[in-house]
Formats: sequence, structure tokens, C-alpha cells
Amino acid sequence: MYTLNEENHQKDTMHGFLNWSEAFEVGVEHVGGKGWNLARLQRYGFEVPRGGVLTAQVYRNFIIQNQLIDIINKLSTLITINNIHEKEIEEELTRFREKIILSPMSPNIEHLLVCKLDEMNLSGKPVAVRSSASAEDSTAASFAGIHESFLNICGMERILMAIKECYASLWTTKAVSYRRKMKIEDMEVIPAVVIMEMVEAKASGISFTCDPRTGREDRITVNANFGLGESTVEGLIEPDEYIIDTKEILPKLIHTSLGSKKMMTVLEEVGTKIIETKELATKQVLHEHEIHQLALLVMRVYHALGAGEQHQDIEWVFTGKRFILVQARPVTELPQYVIPELRELPNIWSNSNLRDAMPMVQSTLNWSLLKNTTNSILNIGFDAINYSLPPGLKYVRLFQGRIYVNTTLQQYYAYKVFAISDQEIKTSYGGHQSGVEFQKNHHNHGLFGWRKLWYTIKMIAALQKAYKQAGKVFTTLQSFTQKELKKDFRQCPNQNFIDTILDNHKIYREYFPIYMLITLGADSTNKMLYQKLNKIFPEKGMAIANSLQTGAAQITSAKQGYDLVKLAEVASEDPHSHSFFSNENFNALQWKEKLPEHSIFKQKFKDYLAEFGHRGVYELDIINPRWREDPTYLLHVIKNNIDTVNTSQILKQQQRKNKRVRQEINRLPIYKRLSIQYWLAEAKKSSEQREAAKYYFLMPSELSRNIFVEIGRRLTEKGILMDKADIFHCHWLEIYSILHEDWNGKGLQLLVNERKERRREWESLSPPDVIIEDKPQYIEQVNHGLENVLSGIGVAAGIASGIVRIISHPAEGDKLKAGDILVAPSTDPGWTPLFLRAAAIVMETGGYLSHSAIVAREYGIPAVVNIPGVLKILEDGQEIVVDGDQGKVFL
Repeated sequence: MYTLNEENHQKDTMHGFLNWSEAFEVGVEHVGGKGWNLARLQRYGFEVPRGGVLTAQVYRNFIIQNQLIDIINKLSTLITINNIHEKEIEEELTRFREKIILSPMSPNIEHLLVCKLDEMNLSGKPVAVRSSASAEDSTAASFAGIHESFLNICGMERILMAIKECYASLWTTKAVSYRRKMKIEDMEVIPAVVIMEMVEAKASGISFTCDPRTGREDRITVNANFGLGESTVEGLIEPDEYIIDTKEILPKLIHTSLGSKKMMTVLEEVGTKIIETKELATKQVLHEHEIHQLALLVMRVYHALGAGEQHQDIEWVFTGKRFILVQARPVTELPQYVIPELRELPNIWSNSNLRDAMPMVQSTLNWSLLKNTTNSILNIGFDAINYSLPPGLKYVRLFQGRIYVNTTLQQYYAYKVFAISDQEIKTSYGGHQSGVEFQKNHHNHGLFGWRKLWYTIKMIAALQKAYKQAGKVFTTLQSFTQKELKKDFRQCPNQNFIDTILDNHKIYREYFPIYMLITLGADSTNKMLYQKLNKIFPEKGMAIANSLQTGAAQITSAKQGYDLVKLAEVASEDPHSHSFFSNENFNALQWKEKLPEHSIFKQKFKDYLAEFGHRGVYELDIINPRWREDPTYLLHVIKNNIDTVNTSQILKQQQRKNKRVRQEINRLPIYKRLSIQYWLAEAKKSSEQREAAKYYFLMPSELSRNIFVEIGRRLTEKGILMDKADIFHCHWLEIYSILHEDWNGKGLQLLVNERKERRREWESLSPPDVIIEDKPQYIEQVNHGLENVLSGIGVAAGIASGIVRIISHPAEGDKLKAGDILVAPSTDPGWTPLFLRAAAIVMETGGYLSHSAIVAREYGIPAVVNIPGVLKILEDGQEIVVDGDQGKVFL
């Protein structure tokens, strides 16, 4: 039953017309979808026409004053999806629309509009009067083209008539039918009305931040025509179409199709008219630089209104000098872009290997720089063997700010091309995702087997090429970064920052495939090693492979841990540093002032920062400081390791473990020993290269961070941002638009504040292990049964017992005492200095190729990873036994 609140009748009438700022404050329920989105656009610094919104309460009052409630209730009960097109129903609707139009508007509203439009300098000027219903332009329903809009309306009498016609448009056959189809109650759609300045248009059009026909999310689609946008919106002409690729750091026009454009909509004395445009028919509506400007604008809308996840349908007007936005709404029915073979299968998203290095909620800036590079990961291995994947597949996504991988795609192509099973992927990279249906008929014979062999040979050749190129690439990255870091950023003009960031991105895009191939190589060679060993030592191959690699390689991320512990030993023997670390008022950031220049420790620590200072904790997000910038974490690790860790004992333990397993290998026939030695050397080399690749590829990240910190300082000086650190909550294209002087930055701080609040909210949530389509799945805690055993993946050999110490973040490392069992959700190389204090390591996620697994093997510390729910099962202080050989934890 349709009911209206009489109590608010008089109160809301006096506040019935709101400017954009006021409209934002009251929310979508009162100003409708169109009005609220325009208010949001204006709030975030986009140019929209002057104007405001006649609130939904005015419609409620109009219905009360004109005694129309009973008719609405009758129609709501009478009309169904089945009878909507019957003649009698259509006649009832026609009569009701006529009654609405003949009913008078309140004199109070007329007076209010006269005053408000005069305040906005719109009195007597042509305006657009547009419906803005409460359920319109939401993420669930668009109502696009359902409710009426009226252009070039001048004079209060015509404005009032247009308002009533907007009200009446709720009761057309088309509007009621759409509500029935979408199962939206009539009382859920209450109309507000947007009244805004009529902008004189040289050109107009629609832009989608996606391809609404195919569902591709890596391109912008623009339709444009001369004059007003009605000819384009209503499909009366064939407009120009521009396709813009968004895979690169800046949008790039990739396709232009000139429409016939035989007609255009223009203003006349009252309303609009359509005229023929023979002389313009073959001309391009927007020039390339204007298309680029528009692309930047609509991408900013996507990240402001849609948070970079909800695509937007945007209407714009071009005055000949600037673009003005007249509407933005979510894209509600985007087809799923998927290969035919997977159309019936769900998209399964897992945090798997990414949770190891990037478990945190992504900062806006980091994701804007990283998204497209990360999304290209799936292609890299296949490009290397000239196997073409369909363009535009979505391989990564965010969920509540965290990164997830499309394992349906990953598993499908790994199986189809290389016959790699879902279980092998899970062993290598971790994760708690299930397999998908197409892997049930896994086989390696016939044509399938020959094809797999051919692709494998091509991949081996590609990996060898990548290894050969690696040294040159590492040198290029290092020299480029060192050269740029020598610049005085405070003296650099803004354009220099743009150029450096673009150069930095170009280097990443050029060399990222080599980095990924090196990573794939580590997977292949390690797999070959333990498969060889498994044939000789059934069920023990992985454990023996793990033992053979203890202390056998030059792992960069392991070295940074070794060297830090050695620094603790130096500090214990240096009286100046020992005094500094033992001081009750210890302040890590005072190390430069408190330690004299002749301190041996100080000199050694400077050397350490020179080598590893570009790294940091969770270093893959640019929001986190590098150690050279803030070495607090390192100095706390050193403080905690003084007099507790002895590197010589660690090395002796490694040698004993390595010696025992080598004695077992030496009993084998020589041809088997030679085969094992070959694959051990390959595994060792590939692990070294993998960790070295990450070491070098992170160098430009420090450069980028330093540049953005300086940009943040400048924007703070200009009053655009409140704090220079707020730069990390800005999207790259927002920053570019300000540096490029396309935008003054108005409204950016408000957007930043909302993003920071959303980030805090997301950080408080536990990330789901798996997402199936859009539904999060939390894997149940493992059932350890009567034997009190938890099963995972053994990634570093050996058995150790100790007290559980649950560490959620490396900053909590002070809690870890020598000999404790380190239990963590996941770890990246920034955690490795803590490893040398632990008797063993247990992780909720991770696989054989996790950075933590590689380092644990090198250190000779037993490690079991990928145990779902382990953080909830184990408790601080509990005693457990970790068996890295069997991949089990005994309670």
C-alpha cells in the first residue's frame, strides 16, 4: 500500500530545491539517482551545469495536495507484468498522467524555485528539466530512457509544466513495465527533478568506461555527434565511435569509426529540433587530443563514482573548449567477457600466491600503477611460446581492496597448453581454491601429448633466453634508477615527473615479461628436481629436494636476513651501538645522530642500506616506506637479535642437514647422481635468479615513491591535499590531470578522505580465501581429527618443536623469541630477518615457490604452508611440532 508521511509535509516543502552540495548531503533517497550522481560529480571537482534538485518530498506533497494516493494504490494493485499492455490498463495510465499534468503545483514551490534559480543566476535562462527517480541510476537498475527529460525550458510556467510531465512519466506503460520486470515496487520509485543550466553544445555524446557490447573492461567506448546529445542517446543517427585502450598507463586511442551523422539536435526558441547536417556528416566530431582529454575525464569518473570497479555510463557536452558532464550512471548489465569453453563455468578467484607478497588492502595509487601490469601476467608465458590468448581477459581483480587471481583462467590454460593440473598449481603457488571441471580428463598421450611436448620445448627455449637477458636487464634497471635518484626532486618541474613516471612504466612493461619468465623457470626446475627424486625415493622427493637446497644457493632475500643478523653481532661488539640499542629510551630514527661516524656498526649499517635500502616490508605497495627512507623495522630486528642469534651455528646446522641427504644421494648409481646434480644446479640457479629479479625490479619502485612524495608535498602547499601522504590515496590519472593542468584538483581531498575511510573499513575485515563469481568463500578450518594433525605443503625440510607465536605483521616481530615457531598468514621477503630467530615456520597460505619457502629452504628452517584456518586453530603459547618433510603440524 502506498503511504506518505504527512508529518514531513510542511517541513520538507521549505527545503524542496537543493543545490548540488545540499543534494549530496541528503542522499539518493531524496534527490534520486541522476541528481545524486550530479551532486557527487560536482563534489569531486567535475564540471557540471549550474543547478540543483527538486526533492522527492515535493512529489509526495504534490500527491497529497491533489488527492492522488488512492489512484496510485489502485494502479499498483491492478497492474501486473502480464496485463500491462492490455488496452484498458493503457487507458487507465493515460488518464492518470493527464490528471497529474492538470493538477496544480504548490504556490510555495513556485516561489521557492523563483528565489533559488535567481540565486543561481538561472532566472529567465533556458534550463534542462530531467527526471531523477529514487531507484534510478543505481547499481541494480538504470531506468535509462524510461523517464522523461525536457531541454531548453524557459520561464517558470514552462518549468512547472515540465516538472509535472516528469512526474507523469513514472506512469507510462514503459516505466511501469520496467518496474514490474525488475520487481521494483511502485512506491520505491519516487521522482525528484533535476533543473540545471542548458549548456550550449558544439558536440555531445555518451562514454562508457568499458565496452558494453562485449563486456571488455580494458577499453573506453565513446559515441559522439555534433550538437546536443539527444540524437545520440535516442539512437536517431549513426554517431562517431572512438575506442580507447586503457591497458597502458595513459589511455590510448586505438580505433576511430566515423558515423554518417545525417542529423543533429539543436536548440530552437522553445525546446529542441533535429536538423540535417550534410556538410558535417563526414567530419570527425572530436579531434584526437580532445578524445584523449575526454578519456582522462571519464576514467576519473570511473574511479570517483565507481571506485574503479563499477563501470560508468556518462553523458557529456563539449562547448568547443571544455567538457561538461550532464549525467553519470552505473553500467548495470555488462555481459561477461569470457572464452566460450568457460562460459558455463564459474569464475573462481583466489588470493593464492598474491597473498604471499601482497596481502594488504591496496593503496589507490599503487593499484592504479600496477593493475594493468598485473593483469598481463597470464599472457606472458603464452606470448613467449607464440600461443595467443584472447585479448582483454580479466585475470586479476580487487575484492574489498585486496588482489585476487582468476584461477579458472589460470587452470584452464595451464592444463590446455602444458597439461599442468590444478593440484600442481596449488603446490607451486598455494591457495585454497578447488579444481575446475575440465581437468577431469587429464591425459598426456596422443596429439595432446605431442602438443604439450612442443610447447614445453618452446618454453624451455624462452626461459633460457630470459636467463641470458637477465643480467643486462638488471643492470639497466639499476643504472636508470641510480641516475634518476641523483636528481634534486624539489627543483624538477612537473613535466619532468610525468616524463620519469612514464619512462619508469615503460621499463617495467618492457622487462616485466623477463621477470615473470624467470619466476616460471623456478617453478619448472624445482618441479623437475623433486619429480626426479620422487621416482628414486617414493613419497620423499620433495623433502629430499628441500634438504638439498639448504644453504646451497645465493638467495638475495636470504642474504638480506643473514647480513642483518651479522649486523646484530657487530652491534653486540661495538660499545657505541650496544649502548644505543640498550638505552631505555631507544628511538630507532635517532641512529644517525646518536652513533658516532667512527662506529663500526654505523658504517656497516650504511653499507647495508646502500645494498638493500630500496626494499621494505610489503614493498610491492608504493604506500609503504623503503628501508632507506625509514629503517625503524631493521633496527628493531637488530636490537632483538643482539646476543640471541649466532650465524655460525645456523651455517653448521645447514651443513649437517645438507651432508646427511648428500650421503644418501651418493649411494645411488652415477647416472642417477648426475641427473640429480644437474637438476639441483638448475633449481639453485633459477631460485637465485627469481629472488635477484625481484631485488632489481623493486629499484624503480623506490624512485616512483620518492617522486610521488614530492608531488604530494607540492599539492599540499597548493592546498589541494591536506597531507603529502594523501598522494597515495589518489589515482595516477588524477595526479596526471593536475600535473598536466587539465584539472585544478578541486574536490580531490574529499575523495581521498572517503578512500581512506573505506581502506580502514576493509582492513578490519578478514579477506575471503576464495571468491566464486562475486560471492566470498571462507574455507572452513581444517579437521585435525583424533591425531591432532594439520596438513599443508612441506616447503622446507626438517622437524622442529617450539612455542607458537602468531605474528600478523612483521612490525610485531618483537614478540618472536629465539626458538619460537613463527605462525603467520603469509610472508614476503620483508619478513625474512625474523626467520633466523624461528625454530620453524607455519603459514596459512603459500606454496613451494613462495618467497618465504625459498628463503626457509636456504636457511634450513622447517616450514609448512597452505594450512587453511591455521591462525584460528593455533594459539599463542601452544606447543607444536612442525614436520617440513611430511608437510604436517602436530598439536
